[in-house]
Amino acid sequence: MAQLFAGTSGWAYPSWKPEFYPEKLAQKKFLGFYSTQLNTVEVNFTFRQLVKETTIQNWIQETPPHFRFGVKAHQVITHIKRLKETQDFVPRFLATIEPLASAGKLGPVLFQLPPNLKADAALLEDFLGLLPRAVPAAFEFRHESWFTDATWELLKSHNTALCVAETEERTTPDVVTAPFVYYRFRKPTYSGEERQAMIVRVREHLAGGRDVFAYFKHEETAQGALYAVELRHEVQQSPD
Repeated sequence: MAQLFAGTSGWAYPSWKPEFYPEKLAQKKFLGFYSTQLNTVEVNFTFRQLVKETTIQNWIQETPPHFRFGVKAHQVITHIKRLKETQDFVPRFLATIEPLASAGKLGPVLFQLPPNLKADAALLEDFLGLLPRAVPAAFEFRHESWFTDATWELLKSHNTALCVAETEERTTPDVVTAPFVYYRFRKPTYSGEERQAMIVRVREHLAGGRDVFAYFKHEETAQGALYAVELRHEVQQSPD
């Protein structure tokens, strides 16, 4: 049965007290509490550093079996090498998050491309060929030249998801290219009407047998986390 995994990009925010975290909760207990309210988190610091196995083991121990960690791919892959000649670094990066996969807690790996990286089908195809099929992957394209049928078909051929990112400046076309879907809701606030539209979209995907990963923007306020809690609750309710 398809599932909704809803969360935020990060969890270590003391400023989320008291709206989300209890006022007296120690920061080292944040992840454990977070995982009682939400069932996934997108880890962003892996963009800048390779995560240590001791850290991964702590995450595994502090979260329930159904919890999933989405992981942003390292900047060496996406921003420094820009997907070229990454055959040595990709396995090194994936090895650091392999314990999550072994524990059944690895969500999608997000490859967020630089805004100035224009569409290059051959580059993308070569890179997709390097990724193990067992690794669920999503791509966030931030140059509009990628938004074409050719890109969607290439992702489909590798069972790779298109990351549908909503920002105040641009929204990725909502195209399904994999057995799961990946949303990044990055606007600071969402109206009731916008949130209702999210619920409808998520329910449609779940009815089609696709897992949904939805991540709200991490801010100094707890608003994103509260939106994610609301989305989980509303999707679980029977529609009128």
